[in-house]
Amino acid sequence: MAALVCCHPTVAAELLIGRASVIDGDTIEIAGKRVRLHGVDAPESWQKSEDGDGATYRCGKAAAAALDQFLAASRPTRCEFVEHDRYNRLVSVCFRADGRDANRWLVQSGNAVDWERYSKGAYAIAQKEAQARGVGIWRGKFLLPCEARAVRSKHERNC
Repeated sequence: MAALVCCHPTVAAELLIGRASVIDGDTIEIAGKRVRLHGVDAPESWQKSEDGDGATYRCGKAAAAALDQFLAASRPTRCEFVEHDRYNRLVSVCFRADGRDANRWLVQSGNAVDWERYSKGAYAIAQKEAQARGVGIWRGKFLLPCEARAVRSKHERNC
């Protein structure tokens, strides 16, 4: 079941509902449409972090797996449109069928960071909670996803 509802053109609000497939820790797909989760930045699938005991793990892969498990627990997923990004993906805040906010959960569980540049601090408290509990990426050393992308591409960081 997937639905795309478009309201009055001046509002341009879009609602996308359906079974979500996880692309990476902050991107899903519903009915063939890519959705970037608004205001959060998850580690890239290739990105590694320290686990707190000195070992490394693929934190981006772990974030994607955690998001998949979280969304699978209560289907379908509902995404509320915020904007389009430069890759023409829908940028949305997404919710499970039980109403839990997936964007907030990603940050609260330590699987993503609050990307304040876009969220305007909407997930700052959730991030502080994750840091205080030492969960997810906060259990060890890591590069912010935007910094890891910059290092890998040899460009200026876009954080």
